[in-house]
Formats: sequence, C-alpha cells, structure tokens
Amino acid sequence: MYDTAAVEDVEELAPGMTFLRDALDCEHLGVTLLEADPGWAGKPHDHADDGQEEVYLLVEGTATVTIEGEEVGMSAGDAVRIDPDATREIAVGAEPATFVLAGAP
Repeated sequence: MYDTAAVEDVEELAPGMTFLRDALDCEHLGVTLLEADPGWAGKPHDHADDGQEEVYLLVEGTATVTIEGEEVGMSAGDAVRIDPDATREIAVGAEPATFVLAGAP
C-alpha cells in the first residue's frame, strides 16, 4: 500500500547522495537526495542503456545542469526533465544545493 523512509536512516552510497529506491521498496522509480557542497560537479552521464528519464528538482541553492551541451540555470523551486539518451551533468554554484532526483524507465 505504501512505504516510508527517513533520509537520516538511509546510508549514503556516495558523498552527499542518498538513494531512496530500496528504502522505499520502489519497483521502477529511482529517488535520490543530492546534498552538494558549493562548487560540486557531477560526472557527465546518460541513461541510454536503461531508458531512464529523469527529473531534477532543485530544492535549495543554485545550480547549472548541462544537457547535451546546453546550460540550464536553476534556482530553488526549478525542475528539469531529461530524456534518457541526453548527456547531463550537474554543477553547483557558490552556495550549497539540495536536489531531489527522480528517474524511471
């Protein structure tokens, strides 16, 4: 019927990244909390192999998401949806940023 998870009870699998998919027993949807320090940058990647479309919701701070070479500036409250085959990379501004990242095929 439903599942709950408290972020503080879920172990980070990478610095600043808490993957909630297993804790919430999701079958298809991936949900990640990203708490990034100022100046943090992720690795360019895509999801062409797994067909996963993603939505990045910026909850706090500022960031730039580069999608297929196009920079998309984001402020708290902004969201962007990204096609599976598009290369994407997050770069955080001069202050900490918090994202909720959601993805599913």
